[in-house]
Amino acid sequence: MEQVKTSTRVLLVSAVVLLIILLTGPLGYKFSLVPLAPSLISLLVAVAGGALVFLAGLIYLVIAIRSDLGRNRNLVMLAMILGLVPVGIMGPKMAAAGDVPPIHDITTDTANPPEFVAILPLRATAPNGVEYGASEEWPAEKLGATTMEAYPDLGAIETDLSVADAVDRTETTLQAMGLEIVAVDREAGLVEATATTFWFGFKDDMVVRIVAEGEGSRIDLRSMSRVGQGDVGANAARIMEFAGRF
Repeated sequence: MEQVKTSTRVLLVSAVVLLIILLTGPLGYKFSLVPLAPSLISLLVAVAGGALVFLAGLIYLVIAIRSDLGRNRNLVMLAMILGLVPVGIMGPKMAAAGDVPPIHDITTDTANPPEFVAILPLRATAPNGVEYGASEEWPAEKLGATTMEAYPDLGAIETDLSVADAVDRTETTLQAMGLEIVAVDREAGLVEATATTFWFGFKDDMVVRIVAEGEGSRIDLRSMSRVGQGDVGANAARIMEFAGRF
């Protein structure tokens, strides 16, 4: 049974190492220690490894119970729980990625998207350009149609507020969402802000355009990732959260 005890220890150490990989991969990219690709691969390794630890743990748990190895049984259960952590954290996100199209530029006005102004210098070195539908794979017409099909609830906000009041409320709403305000142009009716994710430090930029409409105003939004082809629905969710808070 010594072999079972040794295997149990290896299983527990493996689970701990996978947790470290889960944490250090994203943070390594955030602090510019490793490129993006290895950081993303580390997440896959953590999830796949965690699943294997759990399955192996089931086998050793049966052996430990049959052999009446109480302490080993507890260690195996601990390893199984730790192995499920990467799966529980990243599994739903990976599943969500398959439910949405691989796009990263979302707007409520696909015919005339709000344009970034003050944020342009901040995106100078970003892999993703700001021109709407500029890529061959996602021309504007296809991008717009795909956006509306994937996110049918997206739409402009119509309000009784004046442009000035809507700009003020927009700024307050973005700040409440945790975005960093980059610029507020009350004359043009533009508010620009940036969202930064905690783990990877990914930056998504948002521009809100407010124009007079009748006695009130119309608000259109655009949220766009600086890095990555797909956004796992994050930009659309951000726009819908804004609409709900506004």
